[in-house]
Amino acid sequence: MISRRTIVELALASIAPGLSLDAEAPSKTPASKPVFQHALPDLELKNWNVTAVEVNYPPGGASHAHQHAGFVLGYVLEGEVRFQLRGEPERIVRTGEMFFEPPGSVHQVSGNASETKPARLLALILAEQGAQLTRPA
Repeated sequence: MISRRTIVELALASIAPGLSLDAEAPSKTPASKPVFQHALPDLELKNWNVTAVEVNYPPGGASHAHQHAGFVLGYVLEGEVRFQLRGEPERIVRTGEMFFEPPGSVHQVSGNASETKPARLLALILAEQGAQLTRPA
């Protein structure tokens, strides 16, 4: 069985090469610092997959409210993204920043914060094998 720490380390390694969770790094490696930390739900990840999805928002583009199976770690690759989960305030997630969506949450607002520049994010969706990854809320 894969531990939650291993899943997070693999996810972070895929989006931020060189990022280390170890306290000390060899002197020949680049300096690193945590960019995101969030508690994970207490789940057994047997028969789960991680799916990486690149989302490209044109200027002013947005998605309808939706839910994901499992949980999501998102990393903004370019631009600024409007982000809101139901029951929480809306916020802007900028290039190099991350967000987390717990299982069962409704992604109420998801869109490009700019009317003139594109935005791009990488979403890592961790869900049971065979689950519909995204559905309308």
